[in-house]
Amino acid sequence: MKGLTVKELYTLEETIAKEIFDGVTYPWEVLPKIHDFILELGKTLSEEEYDHPSEEVWIAKSATVAPTAYIHGPAIIGKEAEVRHCAFIRGNAIVGEGAVVGNSTELKNVILFNKVQVPHYNYVGDSVLGYRSHMGAGSITSNVKSDKKLVVVHTPEEEIETGMKKFGAMLGDFVEVGCGSILNPGAVIGAHTNIYPLSSVRGFVPAESIYKKQGEIAEKVQQ
Repeated sequence: MKGLTVKELYTLEETIAKEIFDGVTYPWEVLPKIHDFILELGKTLSEEEYDHPSEEVWIAKSATVAPTAYIHGPAIIGKEAEVRHCAFIRGNAIVGEGAVVGNSTELKNVILFNKVQVPHYNYVGDSVLGYRSHMGAGSITSNVKSDKKLVVVHTPEEEIETGMKKFGAMLGDFVEVGCGSILNPGAVIGAHTNIYPLSSVRGFVPAESIYKKQGEIAEKVQQ
């Protein structure tokens, strides 16, 4: 299905986790690999550039981490990243260079590419957020279906079985998610797409789109 692949969604040069995507077609395929990947990557990080405060946590010396933030490993906090007051990183998290993890934001089993912003009361679980993507205040990824069945990615052309019970959202580069939105399990948002505030998003939203509501998606007008 066009628009769903790693190459179409992400600029891989904008993440320290580039190698986890080797041989991968769809980005959600990396979710089960994040834990072990962090442990192996962490061993290679420069002691001059990264602190290693606990066995499974690496924090760039240039990053800013609030004293009230909690970071549980495995986790890597990239250069110039900012982890703000009461952020809760539950493990299996890669926070990219210059990324912002804000007040009361919770991360779990995620890859945040460089310059991602999840700055206000966000929950991001079992998800991959592309370069410079941004989630407005209170927007979240819902990562488990209410019926607890395996997640299926719905597109206009086909349904893709993922075999996963936990799968939040895949956000391409430069995605803007409006405040208070819910990205339902298996949501895939194409690069340079905007999601209206208070949206409930399901399935695949193409790149260069404006998502207004379910069934109403406009193509962006090129300037």
